[in-house]
Amino acid sequence: MNALLESFLDYISLERGLSINTRKAYADDLRQFLSYLTEKGVSSLSQVSRKQILDHLMAMKASGMSTNSISRHLVSIKIFFRYLQQEGLLDKNVTDTMDSPRLWKILPDTLSEKEVDLLLEAPDMRKPLGVRDRAMLEIFYACGLRVSELANLKLADLHTDDGYIRCIGKGRKERVIPIGDKSLRLLNRYLEEVRPILCDNPHVQQVFVSKREAGLCRQRLWQIIKKYTKDAGIMKNVTPHTLRHSFATHLLANGAPLRVIQEMLGHADIATTQIYTHVNPERLKSIHQQFHPRA
Repeated sequence: MNALLESFLDYISLERGLSINTRKAYADDLRQFLSYLTEKGVSSLSQVSRKQILDHLMAMKASGMSTNSISRHLVSIKIFFRYLQQEGLLDKNVTDTMDSPRLWKILPDTLSEKEVDLLLEAPDMRKPLGVRDRAMLEIFYACGLRVSELANLKLADLHTDDGYIRCIGKGRKERVIPIGDKSLRLLNRYLEEVRPILCDNPHVQQVFVSKREAGLCRQRLWQIIKKYTKDAGIMKNVTPHTLRHSFATHLLANGAPLRVIQEMLGHADIATTQIYTHVNPERLKSIHQQFHPRA
């Protein structure tokens, strides 16, 4: 990989005539990127995935690097991969669809899958409120809800026998979101064992309630997440929206089509969903071949 980098640097200085300072800037950015790949066990640029590039840029964001610097890194990586493809040194350029440095100005903070596990396991399940909070965190992450949507989630919105919830989002738009079996079991345990203890008032229809027989407000949900973030030893600034962003990011990383994620998030415009990534043409081609009658 280092030999390919040196070839690229010679190209931009000798054939493109770029200045020494520009060459140095590209070299610094790309050596940092190659160092990251080496740490992750990647020995060939042909093995690099778009997710690994995203993870590298996210790591820089988490370290406090400025938006302009992250944008420059993305441009450096894109130009490097384009050169390699043009020279026949790389069969596929995974950066082709990563065409907007502006992405990094709005890219949300997310948790890794390991950090999500730590957060979900933080509540003490031996206590009633621990059962409630675990179920709440599970639904937050499993369904990618906004904090207001979770606060307003009603018992009538739950369709546990069929494994989904009905959610009323922005603009009073309704959407249906599936729940995984594990999250469903925790939710049912809360509903059967804990909620009747906390609230037996039939007029309170919110799913998640407090000991005062009232629904949890957005501020209280935020406080609960902050508490368990600290208990789990997670150093990031985690908010209720972080779980929503993590939900979308992890779905995409594991192969879910962007349109499906858009539907589950309740985004009116797919451009809003695209803050998580740019559409992968290879995945679109695969979906087309799988579902189109003329594929």
